[in-house]
Amino acid sequence: MDKYLVVGSGVSGIAACELLKKENKSFLLYDENEKLDAAALRAKHPVLSEVKIAAGAFPEELYGAVSVVVLSPGVSVEKEYVRRLKETGAKISGEVELAFCFGKGRVAAITGTNGKTTTTALTGEILKQQYADVKVVGNIGIPYTSVAWDTTEDTVIVAEISSFQLETAETFAPKATAILNITPDHLDRHHTMDNYIAIKESITKNQGKEDICVLNYEDEALRQFGESAPCKVVYFSGARRLKNGYVYHDGALYRVSEGMEKHLLDVAELNILGLHNYENALAAWALGEAFGVPDEKIAAAMRAFKAVPHRIEFICEKRGVKFYNDSKGTNPDAAIKAIEAMERPTHLIGGGYDKHSTYDEWIESFGDKVKTLALIGETKQAIADTARAHGFTDIVMCESLEEAMDACFAKANPGEVILLSPACASWDMFPNYEVRGEQFAAHAREYEEA
Repeated sequence: MDKYLVVGSGVSGIAACELLKKENKSFLLYDENEKLDAAALRAKHPVLSEVKIAAGAFPEELYGAVSVVVLSPGVSVEKEYVRRLKETGAKISGEVELAFCFGKGRVAAITGTNGKTTTTALTGEILKQQYADVKVVGNIGIPYTSVAWDTTEDTVIVAEISSFQLETAETFAPKATAILNITPDHLDRHHTMDNYIAIKESITKNQGKEDICVLNYEDEALRQFGESAPCKVVYFSGARRLKNGYVYHDGALYRVSEGMEKHLLDVAELNILGLHNYENALAAWALGEAFGVPDEKIAAAMRAFKAVPHRIEFICEKRGVKFYNDSKGTNPDAAIKAIEAMERPTHLIGGGYDKHSTYDEWIESFGDKVKTLALIGETKQAIADTARAHGFTDIVMCESLEEAMDACFAKANPGEVILLSPACASWDMFPNYEVRGEQFAAHAREYEEA
């Protein structure tokens, strides 16, 4: 009988433990945090009441003693103890792989550097128009493992899949996939763009010829990948009129077949802003069609859909100044999309954990729109240096998010915008981007009207 080792005691790790318990599997839990309070963890999670928990330095006795290792997404496969576990015969797995192995139903899986959460949430709403049992899971905040036990052959799973999760996905075989875009991100973990691209494209590796992969035609790497993908490729574009696929132009979404366009929806009917979101809508429409959802139901879902939290989310208006929370803009390309979506002069808050990104294109996107750049976190000096090199000098260096917001609010005039779109991860100052966004929203609402 397989003996499992779950690595990581966060949401993903606990969900994996709960699934293994339901499947009557033998398992242990390990966390690198040497200060982990095992008693408190057991009290909070009854599933661990009789489970051996190890913390800190990896126990030597576990090498050769476990057959399957379930890594939480935040744990790199390059960790020394993970390498040794593999060398001693253990299978290295992860949350998505575990859930897929024990779960049932059909899967629509979405990956890409940016736009995953919005597209996943929107696709989920579309499929709910057609199917009674739709579960929206993955990197969106609900572990796939937390719902796998409750799936049936009639279940449709919509999963946001990160590159971290794809590293450990071996048999994962979605019916339909989408790769929205690939721009530099997480190079501190994946090292090279070629490796990062290959990991993203691996979401299709177990798809068959009748399965669907939706690709962004404007991404050169994906356009090239479309020529060799193992499944049927459907393209979308927000920049040109394709012969076949889904396109946006002149304020509307269209489906194109052999050069003949069918009008689907005017973007004025949507509650999400920006070209990047119109592209997300095109990808979601293609996924909905792959699962047989009629156009009228897709359109209804899109009209009702609201922006997901922390992704260009309107928070409030104080003294004529609008606050937008784009805390999920954790890389420069995502942050560029947020700036492009703003239609007013903007006071921008950026900076955070250093993922070895470069900031030149982000700064260049400011144009005449960004009036102030308030910086926080590990990367604030590097961003400031880049900004000055590009001739942008209205920079405020801050020690906290609240200080940055106060500095922007003092400068903002009625009719202008304060935008949190950091272009960096949150881990230097916050547990995650959600907490960062929630603090931004809470402080914005504290400002007085006069």
